[in-house]
Amino acid sequence: MAQDKLEILTEKAAGPYKAMLYDCDGTLADNMHAHKDTYVQVALQQNVTIDPQIIDDFAGLPIPEVVQEINKKYQVNFDPLVFEQLKSELFYNDYIHTTQPISFVVNHLKASAGNYKIGVVSGGSRKMIEKTLEVLGIAHFVEVLVCADESERGKPYPDPFLKAAELLQVEINHCMVIEDSHAGIEAAFRASAFSVFILNGLKEIMLQQ
Repeated sequence: MAQDKLEILTEKAAGPYKAMLYDCDGTLADNMHAHKDTYVQVALQQNVTIDPQIIDDFAGLPIPEVVQEINKKYQVNFDPLVFEQLKSELFYNDYIHTTQPISFVVNHLKASAGNYKIGVVSGGSRKMIEKTLEVLGIAHFVEVLVCADESERGKPYPDPFLKAAELLQVEINHCMVIEDSHAGIEAAFRASAFSVFILNGLKEIMLQQ
């Protein structure tokens, strides 16, 4: 099954590109359930019960923006930056070391290294993403990393992908983006990059131009 998906991804992402830009959480790393658990646990610390589905609804956005959406839905007043810190500390200390690869995407990255420039573009913090890539054993393949707050605006704006392309010294229309979130795909589309959307991380692959 994983080999079949790798073959499909390889076919979909083939073309006269010069760089591959990967999202991390939910694309390279099979850790979205853990991320949802940490949102739920931090909210529970303040006696608020949230449905983890809201995390899926706003996947790809920076954590403070997801917290703002939680505030709207549940009529609460979490401080987005404090919530982000608590959530990140919990994930880093209790979950990150158990991160598993989404194997066909990780294998695609490994196969692409040397043939394309490799970037990772994420809405997570640099500390978190660097550690995740280390746990997955692929940090040494990544030439450029663009994380939260390292571009003027995050996904779904095009800025993170445009910055990654600039740092790699590749025109954005020579980049293939591999993403699992609608926000990420919208950002790639607005940046004028080609993209492959991995629906829910594991189920379906489709090409967005």
